[in-house]
Amino acid sequence: VQLQASGGGLVQPGGSLRLSCAASGSIFRIVSMGWYRQAPGKQRNWVAEITSGGISNYANFVKGRFTISIDNAKNTMYLQMNSLKPEDTAVYYCTLNGGYWGQGTQVTVSS
Repeated sequence: VQLQASGGGLVQPGGSLRLSCAASGSIFRIVSMGWYRQAPGKQRNWVAEITSGGISNYANFVKGRFTISIDNAKNTMYLQMNSLKPEDTAVYYCTLNGGYWGQGTQVTVSS
């Protein structure tokens, strides 16, 4: 199973980015997918998760700003990030069924 995260980049405070995570390989069934992030020198933190049925949960620090979604036909998950803050700067990692990890995509929020 491979997870390919993309969509990161440099954005100004208040801006938006959309991350994607495409799963491929021997996927028997997607139960859930999620996002974590890790800032330099800090521990990796859970950001959001979604089930294949569309039930989502968010960390408090992104509620109301980030939206997670999933396209089961494409085995792809998305994270729409709005009202970005400098403290959102981190490498964002996607996960599949709690056991598979992508390589990460860098998000930098800076003026």
